[in-house]
This record gives sequence, C-alpha cells and structure tokens, in this order.
Amino acid sequence: MKDKHNQEHDHLSQEEPESCEKACACKEQQGEEMQEASGKECEIKEDFELKYQEMHEKYLRVHADFENVKKRLERDKSMALEYAYEKIALDLLPVIDALLGAHRSAAEVDKESALTKGLELTMEKLHEVLARHGIEGIECLEEFDPNFHNAIMQVKSEEKENGKIVQVLQQGYKYKGRVLRPAMVSIAKND
Repeated sequence: MKDKHNQEHDHLSQEEPESCEKACACKEQQGEEMQEASGKECEIKEDFELKYQEMHEKYLRVHADFENVKKRLERDKSMALEYAYEKIALDLLPVIDALLGAHRSAAEVDKESALTKGLELTMEKLHEVLARHGIEGIECLEEFDPNFHNAIMQVKSEEKENGKIVQVLQQGYKYKGRVLRPAMVSIAKND
C-alpha cells in the first residue's frame, strides 16, 4: 500500500511543476491582458483629453467671435442712434437755404417790414432747434479751411489777402462735428 501511496505522491509531485508553470503562465497572461487593458484605457483617456481640448478651443473661438459681433452691433447701434438726425438734417438744408433767400430778398425791399422780421425770427428759432440737436452752421471767418469750406471761385479783392474768404455764397452745416455740407465761398486772389 505504501507503494501505491508513493506512486500517487510521485505522480502528484510531477504534476506540481507543470501546474505551477501553468499558473505562472496564466499570471503572465493575465498581467499582459491587464497591461493591454491599461494601455487601452490610457489611449481612451488621451483621446478623450484631446477631444476635450479641441472642443474647449472651439468653444473659446466661438465665444470670442460672439463677443466681437456683440461689440460691433453695439457700436453700430450707437452710431446709428448718434447720427439718426443726419438724414433729416440733409433734407432740411434746402429748406433753410430757401428761408435765407427769402429773408435776403425781403430785407432788400424793406428791412423793417413785418415779413422781414417774421423771416428773421423764424430763422433764429430754426437755428436754435437745429443747435439743440447738434446741427450748426459752419463759421466762415476770414481763414479758408478746405475741411469746412469749398472755394467755388476766386475774386480780386483789395481788402483781403490771397486765400482769404471774401464772400459766403451758400452756408455750410455740420452735425456733431461732422460736415453735412461745406460752405460755398469765394476767396481772394490778388496776383
């Protein structure tokens, strides 16, 4: 019986190294699988981080574009509101010119007539209203300024130096500092 027991023991002893080798191989295989799984997880994580970074950068660009559009629209809106009266002012200039012409004609006939005085008061009130809304006449002193004056003719003048304004032929106007219409003037040329 001992022999039988020894034989079984020997048989088990021979199987132990094989099973140990199998167990080691199994552990190595599991380790490799774990490394592969860990490697795949790292790849997935890196891919996720790259996509997140791309999406974040895209979001920042879109947000910046949105802010730029918003600022541009605000600027355009404020400019539109600021210069809203400009078109009306341009349309009123011929009416103002007609009133000035009527006043001059009436003053030539009779400076003290009711018509002349009425036109004068009307012009004063009109200029007050225009000034309240930022529309004002361009001053035509002696100095010619090409930014505000348009010289349409040159005349000889013993009283004025070369390049000085001799006569205002049509009043110029500006709206909030911007020229609506330059003043039409004649300048002295004494050569």
